[in-house]
Order: sequence, then structure tokens, then C-alpha cells
Amino acid sequence: MQGESSGHDWWHIYRVWQTSLHIADREKVDSDVVQLAALLHDIGDWKFHAGDESVGPRLAREWLQSLGVEDMIVAHVCTIIANLSFKGADVKAAPLSLEGQVVQDADRLDAIGAIGIGRAFAYGGAKGREMHDPNAQPVMHTTFEQYKAARGTTINHFHEKLVLLKDRMNTSTARALAEQRHQFMLEFLEQFNAEWNING
Repeated sequence: MQGESSGHDWWHIYRVWQTSLHIADREKVDSDVVQLAALLHDIGDWKFHAGDESVGPRLAREWLQSLGVEDMIVAHVCTIIANLSFKGADVKAAPLSLEGQVVQDADRLDAIGAIGIGRAFAYGGAKGREMHDPNAQPVMHTTFEQYKAARGTTINHFHEKLVLLKDRMNTSTARALAEQRHQFMLEFLEQFNAEWNING
């Protein structure tokens, strides 16, 4: 992931790992599972593998097994990786263990706030998406297939996913961290709209 430019680079992994540790310190969780899942959560992200959700868990399983990690831990980590991602505004999320909830919260925290704004535009640029089109309305996807196939603008992505994340945090620690980051995003969107509509 070194040098990756869409916002899914090593430093994203590092931040999710560190945030996972921060949350885990305040929850009763298996720290080994949390760390492994955080470090491997994007090893084969479907967004970069033609929408194939099986790549990440498979690569993680192969690597962990090659190191002789216990089968129970391997299964737990791979289940977290398989069910971590946001799958659409109106798509019911799969249940996660507390360890999975910690890593999901850390990953979602990295998608909001100042870093989240930067990552959103980096990803949009990497995928050749328009920054904004005032005639294109956000879509609240009802299936994961719709979400995967979406090619909306970066600003619409804020409304379709990023501003929804604050209320989808699992742990009290993440909910507290999300508040200020969420507010910063709303202020950014307000400023963006004011600049876009300077004569409006």
C-alpha cells in the first residue's frame, strides 16, 4: 500500500490501527484480534478488485495461516474483514463482534473530519469522478450492488455515506471522537456550497 494515492495507503492503515488501539484500551476486547483486523482490513479492498468482496478475507487468511496463527483467530479476523465495509445508506449491516465494532469504528473515524475530507477527494480523483455537479442528487443506495456500481460525485459521497457515519459508530469512545469530526465536515460542506453559489 506504500505510495497508494486514493486515500487507502499505508498511513490510512496506520491511523486505523492506532485509533483501534485507542478505542480498544477503553473496551474489553481481544487486542490481538483487533490489531490483526485493523492492519489487514484493506489488504484486498473490493473497491480495487472489481467489486470482489472475497479477495480481502482470502488474502488475510492465506497470510495468517502461513504464519501459523490459530484457526479461531484467523476465522475471527477474516469475518471482521468481510463485514467491515459500509454497504449503502439503506443497507442493513452485518452484526460484528466487539472487536469488529472497534475496528469498524476506527475505519469510519478515518473517513470523516479533516482527514476524511482529504481522503474523499483523493479517492474521487483517483476514480475520475467529478468533484461536484449541482444537478446530480445524492442516492441513498438500498443494496450493496447499487452502492458498488455508483459513480456519483465526491460531494454526493458526503451525503450518501460520510455524514451518516457519526450515528453509526458502535462504541461510546468512537461516538465521542466522531462529534467534532462530523461538525467539521458539516462546516466544510457549508463553506463549499457558499463558494460554489457565490452569486446565488
